Amino acid sequence: MPSLFKNIIAACGLALAVSAPAAALDLHGQIDPLAQPLIEDEVAVGIVIGVVRKGETQILAYGETVKGGDTAPDGDTIYEIGSTTKVFTAALLAEMAQAGLVKLDDPLAKFLPDEAPASPDENTPITLEHLATHTSGLPRLPGNLRPADPANPYADYSTEQLFGFLEKHKLQRPPGTYEYSNLGMGLLGQVLARHRETTYDDLLVKRVCQPLGLGDTRITLSEEQQKRLAPPYDAGFSPAKNWDLPTLAGAGAVRSSCRDMLMFLEANLAEDEAPLTGALRLTQEKRHTMENGSAIGLGWHITPDGAVLEHNGMTGGYHSYLALVPDRKIGVVVLSNTATMKITELGGLVRRVACGEEVKPLPRRKTVAIDPETLKSYAGFYAITPQFGLAVTAEGGTLWVEPTGQPKLQVFPESQTKFFFRVVEAEIAFQPDDDGKVNRLILRQSGRELEATRRE
Repeated sequence: MPSLFKNIIAACGLALAVSAPAAALDLHGQIDPLAQPLIEDEVAVGIVIGVVRKGETQILAYGETVKGGDTAPDGDTIYEIGSTTKVFTAALLAEMAQAGLVKLDDPLAKFLPDEAPASPDENTPITLEHLATHTSGLPRLPGNLRPADPANPYADYSTEQLFGFLEKHKLQRPPGTYEYSNLGMGLLGQVLARHRETTYDDLLVKRVCQPLGLGDTRITLSEEQQKRLAPPYDAGFSPAKNWDLPTLAGAGAVRSSCRDMLMFLEANLAEDEAPLTGALRLTQEKRHTMENGSAIGLGWHITPDGAVLEHNGMTGGYHSYLALVPDRKIGVVVLSNTATMKITELGGLVRRVACGEEVKPLPRRKTVAIDPETLKSYAGFYAITPQFGLAVTAEGGTLWVEPTGQPKLQVFPESQTKFFFRVVEAEIAFQPDDDGKVNRLILRQSGRELEATRRE
């Protein structure tokens, strides 16, 4: 869920085979070389991968559940799925719409205690469909989100704060333009639950999870499920905190297992007449197309060729990836208890493998040792614009970068001056002058380079 660098660059051990019943799929030989290096290079503590292809399934597990422990993850290990929750929120909306409880074009104001945010175009109110397709015009996050604990940033955000923000917020443009919004999808989950006078968790379990047999997909875990929840780690392999999203649950609060997620994928690929099959098909329909040709359904992001539907998610210590290839009857899920975008990259490769393509493993990046005093010499604030920059700090022999208004991230040395991120595909390079003093750095991401000048 974090919007890493969104402000500056636009844009989101040995393997164990744990096969689901009656599985005949065997992708070990193709997937092991893709996943193993992430464990060996300490990019991820543990990874579980699930694939369904034309009714055959396979679950592959790598690494461990606890760093330094001896327990391997499996198909029943539970993880936070972060923003992949949004696909479930969209499924809930579709199911309620098909049941006649709501309509996709219902105005948001119908479900709020006060008026919805005013639109520049009075004839275009925000609808439930706008919320589910990130076209509401609402910002990525509410402006009054000021977490007491940045390591659990949504925990103390209340419904009173949410509605207070909505009451005062003025849309900058009418609904209809894509702009990814955690606020919008979290608000959707909130209003659907309010409409049925219950909680998002209970509503999702009753209307989606129980009918699909998803016993491990929920927010509130039982004591037994808590024991199967893999502990979270940040990209630097340090213990992280589990996230709580009491008000914006629909944006990223769900926990699940690989086995459950495989069943969800199978339900999305089904062709029967079960009550939820029609609702899940509804979520997959293209509803808005962006300038680059990509599109979005209800929750699902759709590739320009229309062949792949996918979503990923990240909290402080987890990452998830989910994909459907409906025409090929293929689904892929990847879950990890490490917050790194490498899991999404891995998921894309696994999807291609499942489709019969030949792929190469992700490039492996090795780290070098750097003297702690050298790291301290890089500390400072590096301005990219008058309003935005990177705060660099040296802590305990490691280097950290905190973009303005965003979480602090560890960077890893590839040389004496070049460092890379594990959470995002980006790197920074310190630029010493003729006297050896570093007064600037270069940020590289998505094929772009941005120069930042040091300000003491």
